[in-house]
Amino acid sequence: MDMSPLAPSKLALVPFVSVANMMRLVNEIGPEQVMRDLAAYIEEDFRRWPDFDKTPRVASHSAEGVIELMPTADAENYGFKYVNGHPTNGRTGHQTVTAFGVLSSVATGYPLLLTEMTLLTALRTAATSALVGKYLAPKGAKVMGMIGNGAQCEFQALAFRAICGIDALRLYDIDPAATEKAARNLTAQGFTVTKCRSGEEAVEGAQIITTCTADKQYATILTDNMVGSGVHINAIGGDCPGKTELHRDILTRSDIFVEYPPQTRIEGEIQQLDEDHPVTELWRVMRGEAEGRRDAKQITLFDSVGFAIEDFSALRYIHDRVRGSEYAEMLDLLADPDDPRDLFGMLTRAG
Repeated sequence: MDMSPLAPSKLALVPFVSVANMMRLVNEIGPEQVMRDLAAYIEEDFRRWPDFDKTPRVASHSAEGVIELMPTADAENYGFKYVNGHPTNGRTGHQTVTAFGVLSSVATGYPLLLTEMTLLTALRTAATSALVGKYLAPKGAKVMGMIGNGAQCEFQALAFRAICGIDALRLYDIDPAATEKAARNLTAQGFTVTKCRSGEEAVEGAQIITTCTADKQYATILTDNMVGSGVHINAIGGDCPGKTELHRDILTRSDIFVEYPPQTRIEGEIQQLDEDHPVTELWRVMRGEAEGRRDAKQITLFDSVGFAIEDFSALRYIHDRVRGSEYAEMLDLLADPDDPRDLFGMLTRAG
């Protein structure tokens, strides 16, 4: 250990989980078990929803995409995620979505964890979808149709198998290479996979329909005639103003479930509807205060946009898993002078 006068103190160090260490951790535990664990943390936090400070994410939109900050806090911890969404990034070799996050102590304001969240967001998004599916999907569902076979596709499939029992997938993407990629990966994971030539073919016989496309536009990925009675729709692609996937007629005959209405009404599928259109908040379903799936003919719709409490849950989970382990590196992130009032003196002594 460096014992020089310029060596960082213990208070200056913050645990950091890199992409490499996140991959090591997830592969050691297993992706499906990680998503089961994340779903348990998310469900625990949703059941104490009133304990949190809540606000719609702070978004900076451009013609190319969006950069967002997603903050929340309870009485003990504060968490936020920085995340982007740039649909055309693939053309230049960049990821569509990247992210990192911080968990901090409310008592001191000091960070407890800094972590990559590109992988972690993919895991928590899928864990949230499958957790919601546990409450809303038809009983005994085994087949999921997936329209949009990009970076989130495999995570969704694994989470729905781990939590809801899905074992057969019907895949479609406007880019055949994306479907080939997903089919290759998911066949290797033991799924029965059918590659489809259209969205209509992908939803045939599916009890759960997942839509996850990237284009930032009002789109109609799913038309009314494609949705029969009794299905659960897991709509995760529409997540910002001006970006939707479902025809409005689907919304008017579905029971709609959302994370946080003030955010979803701006960003979700329900931006197409009147501001007072009834929706059910998922935390109420998880607490037994509202009904989820009532019967076999009901169409349920999870209008998913992602909310900060889900990231807070993921940060809590990773903090608990890596504490004192080899998966966290200690970063000299915080200036910590011997005299808290003499930050300038610390600077000049270093020179």
